[in-house]
Amino acid sequence: MKPIKSKSVVFITGAFAGHHTWDKWISYYEGRGYSCIAPPWPYKNATPQVLRTRHPNDVSLANTRLSQIVEYYKKIIEQQPEKPIVIGHSMGGLVAQLLLQHNIMAAGIALHSMPPRGIYTLKFFFKWLPLKITGIFSSGSNSHLISFKEWQHAYTNGAPYEEQKYTYQKDVVPQSKQIMRDLFTKGAKVDFSASREPLLIISGTTDRITPTALNYSNYIMYNRNNSSITDYKEFKNKNHFSYRLCSWKEEADYIMDWLDIISNPAIV
Repeated sequence: MKPIKSKSVVFITGAFAGHHTWDKWISYYEGRGYSCIAPPWPYKNATPQVLRTRHPNDVSLANTRLSQIVEYYKKIIEQQPEKPIVIGHSMGGLVAQLLLQHNIMAAGIALHSMPPRGIYTLKFFFKWLPLKITGIFSSGSNSHLISFKEWQHAYTNGAPYEEQKYTYQKDVVPQSKQIMRDLFTKGAKVDFSASREPLLIISGTTDRITPTALNYSNYIMYNRNNSSITDYKEFKNKNHFSYRLCSWKEEADYIMDWLDIISNPAIV
C-alpha cells in the first residue's frame, strides 16, 4: 500500500444534523496541518433553525435521494487538489463507503455508519428506528423531523439533559424520507470484494441507531471478501452522536493515529 500523503479532509454529516457539527473537528485537524471542508448536503445550506422553518413543506429536500447525495459529494471530492481523506458520520459514513468504490479518495472513515444494503442486526432499535425515521407508513412528499424524545432516546442517550437539549435545538435538521428508504435499495449496495483505499469503521457500545453488532458485521463483510486494508474500532460508552458531544476528541485523535499507522507501519 502506498503511504497516505493526503492532508485534505472532507467531512460528510449524517441525515439529521447540520454540517456545522464538524466545526470543532475542522479547527482541530487544521491545527495539525490538514485542510478541511464540510460541505452541506443539497438543500441544507442554511442554519438548522432556518431549515426547520421550512419543514415539512421543503419539496426539494423531501425529494432528495441517496444516489443524488453520492454524486454530489463525488463531484466535490473530484474538485479537490489531491485525493482527500473522507470522514463520514451515520448516513455520511455509508456515503463514504460508497465513494470508496470510485477510486477518488485517499482513505475513508465511517463513524457509526448506516449499513450498506444487506447488512442487518437483530437489535430491536435498529429494526424499529429506521422504519420510524423513514416514515414508511406515511407520504414521502414531506420532510421528516425527529422529535426531542427520539433524539434523547436514540441519538444522545446517556448524555446530560442539558447537552441533549442544546444539541437538539442547535444541530437537528429535517430530512428526506426518501433517502432513508434508499437504505433498502441497490443504491446502498457496496461491492465488498472490490479493491479500494483503506477504510476504518468506528462504532460505539451505547449506539442505538447503528449498534456495534451492525458495524462489526459491516467490517466482517469486507474482511471476508477483500485484501484491502479494513480496520474496526469500538469505543466504550459512545452513543450515535458522540462525534459532536463533549468527548469527541477521542475519536478525532484515534483517526489521526490510524492514518499515521497505516501510512508508516514502522511506528506501530
